Amino acid sequence: MRPALLTLAAVAISGVLAQAAAQDGATANPAVSTARMTWEPMIGYITTAAEEVPDSIYAYQPTPEVRSFGQMVGHVAGAQYLFCAAALGDAPREEDDIEKTRTKKAELVAALKASTQYCQRAYSQTDKAAQGKTKLFGQERTRLFALALNATHDAEHYGNIVTYLRLNGIVPPSSRRQ
Repeated sequence: MRPALLTLAAVAISGVLAQAAAQDGATANPAVSTARMTWEPMIGYITTAAEEVPDSIYAYQPTPEVRSFGQMVGHVAGAQYLFCAAALGDAPREEDDIEKTRTKKAELVAALKASTQYCQRAYSQTDKAAQGKTKLFGQERTRLFALALNATHDAEHYGNIVTYLRLNGIVPPSSRRQ
């Protein structure tokens, strides 16, 4: 996704999220709590899809120009490490490392779960800590921006995953009856 579009989406979402959290009385850390409330369902849906689809779907590619389902899962895992490292102030990680080095369902699901566990630390910080500065794509941003961008990025790619699932006759996790 273009960095300018990601920036615009993350800025818009972080303002709306902070306001919503304050109205809901989320916690002592409404901004980070609201970013987490946006991220958790998205990564939950992505993880459910990754766990449930058959191994054969991992190689599925709607067209040659786009990622396979497996590459999409690897991309999300790698991007989460990138964004959450920025949110934690950790050394940056390579975004496409997982996508380019893993192809099997089991290893991709494991990488996705590990990146989610890593991100849970980032989404557990205080609002004060999230106001700290970090570098992301060569620009100085707040750690909260990195959290909002991660949630936005996961939502973007869950949309891709929904299409992949539908094209294979699978009802996406978010469309199932509760």
